[in-house]
Amino acid sequence: MNRRQARAAGSPRHAVRGGRSVATLLPIMGVVLVAFLVIGIAMPVLPLHVHDGLGLGTFLVGLVAGSQFAAAVISRPWAGHYADGRGAKRAVVTGLVVAAASGLLYLLSLRFIGAPMTSGMILLSGRLLLGAAESFIITGAVSWGLGLVDARDTGRVIAWVGAAMFAAFAIGAPAGAALYDGFGFVAIALATVLAPLATLLLVAPLPAVAPSSQARAGFTRVLGAVWAPGLGSALSSVGFGALTAFVMLLFVDRGWSHGWLAYTAFATVFILARLAFGHLPDRLGGARVALVCLLIEAAGLALVGLAPWSGLALLGAALIGLGYSLVYPGFGVEAVRRVPPHSRGLAMGAYTVCLDIALGAGGPALGLIASGAGLGAVFLVSAVVALCAVPVALWLGAARRGAGPQPACRS
Repeated sequence: MNRRQARAAGSPRHAVRGGRSVATLLPIMGVVLVAFLVIGIAMPVLPLHVHDGLGLGTFLVGLVAGSQFAAAVISRPWAGHYADGRGAKRAVVTGLVVAAASGLLYLLSLRFIGAPMTSGMILLSGRLLLGAAESFIITGAVSWGLGLVDARDTGRVIAWVGAAMFAAFAIGAPAGAALYDGFGFVAIALATVLAPLATLLLVAPLPAVAPSSQARAGFTRVLGAVWAPGLGSALSSVGFGALTAFVMLLFVDRGWSHGWLAYTAFATVFILARLAFGHLPDRLGGARVALVCLLIEAAGLALVGLAPWSGLALLGAALIGLGYSLVYPGFGVEAVRRVPPHSRGLAMGAYTVCLDIALGAGGPALGLIASGAGLGAVFLVSAVVALCAVPVALWLGAARRGAGPQPACRS
């Protein structure tokens, strides 16, 4: 595809909708699926490697787990600018190369296994690099999809690309547990190097969308336009951070086996809900959908924290997946509607920065809560934080009903 064709494909006049949009998004979803396996396989085993393998405390477990999201705070605006200015496909390729480099740091950390703090710091560096890679991959993929389909399918793009990401978590959780049990953390490190490199083969033949030649708004202006939906998404995402960092330890602490099933229950329900209901934020309004989902997510978090046996904890994880599934695209629709089309990548970057701040700060904070009040308290506190996003959703819904369509941020 030449530059003129690529520009035409990315223009609203040629954007596809409905069934054709599904076919258009599937290859991009495939790229995201393979790329995010490197995160999925580490989710259930990284806390065990840091806590049991290296003998480090729960605060450092939270720090290592949350550092990926902290790095994304710094890199997300850069990724958004890069996707808007250099092209979304190129942003995805850059992210894949950086992800493979993070796997090399994982491998290097194993050379210092006898010095736990040194090994942990190298592992932390790898997680920081992976956070930057994740920014470029997911921001580029969403921008890519938004450039190829009709603006009225914004919610579907955000939901479906995210569904591919969480499908990687669902597949990666049992795969990572099996790799870790059979071969140790070295297998996780090798997979982190090889999976992104293999994904480059999937990216190469896909059509690109040429970047717009229009001047783009600055990051602070875009952030000012999307801060309210970003705040709602951030508050709801603390529970997701609790699940990824501490549910495996919760299962071990309570004497339950197969803790990886909690990741799979969460991700499976999350994916099915996004595929089945991903159109609802476009049809019913993002704030309205987010409101309902926040209540479901909070109920699931409370159930995990209070569960007396593993079956109820798995049910709680599934409810978290159901609730959290449409919170991000719900608030995301509200965010994208507030910026011009040629700044969509930066808008998604600014919107997601709010989420990254919550996850980056939430990991260590929840680790301190676990140290002082126990692992169950982590999920109860996260439920209260999720409920704090309810007023944000109510305000956004009321503002939209009162003012009509929100004006786009002007560049």
